[in-house]
Amino acid sequence: MRIAIIPARGGSKRIPKKNIRSFCGKPIIARSIEAAIESELFDHVIVSTDCQEIAKIARDYGAEVPFVRPAELSNDVATTRVVVNHTINWVNDNLGDVEHACCLYATAPFVTAKAIKQSFAQLIEVGTDFCFTVTSFASPIQRALFMNDAGHVEMFTPHQLQTRSQDLVEAYHDAGQFYWGKAEAFLRGDIMYSNHATPFIVPRYQVQDIDTEEDWVFAERIFLAGRM
Repeated sequence: MRIAIIPARGGSKRIPKKNIRSFCGKPIIARSIEAAIESELFDHVIVSTDCQEIAKIARDYGAEVPFVRPAELSNDVATTRVVVNHTINWVNDNLGDVEHACCLYATAPFVTAKAIKQSFAQLIEVGTDFCFTVTSFASPIQRALFMNDAGHVEMFTPHQLQTRSQDLVEAYHDAGQFYWGKAEAFLRGDIMYSNHATPFIVPRYQVQDIDTEEDWVFAERIFLAGRM
């Protein structure tokens, strides 16, 4: 069995009702649900939430909400991994054994069914436990700067000052869209940022963390520009 798990608790503070706020005319969680369903990879697309309003919208767009997320998994300190594992265990106990799970964030409006399918194919082909989205840094991280106690500029890696840009190793960061994995690897607590995982590279113009109002506006502008 393959399942999609979309964590979506109700207590967002920086952006109120973040998971169901309208993003270019549609609740943002709906875009993740629709991408998962369109991929045709999943036996169940499950939203894990503690909020009845989120649950109703999730069901309206075709997702399942078969349980109310426990309060101890709905606070600010509960990690995504424990939420994913809770869902996998619930499905194992109630619907059958899970082989692969994909944790898909509710606020990932750039995710596509094509990317979900291609990344799963990559996971199977490479044979690792996990596959998740990454994107490249816009500038070489070896040239990164910080302000010291005196307020002056310093390099994190000053020995790289004279290295040519083309000789610097390209660096990537988590794109924050989705995380494929073997159910048993999630439950064991295996570390994802390791040789247990294969990275699925997405272009920078399809990646945007949404943590502030400024992030939201910027993401909508990129989204709308991509549809022109």
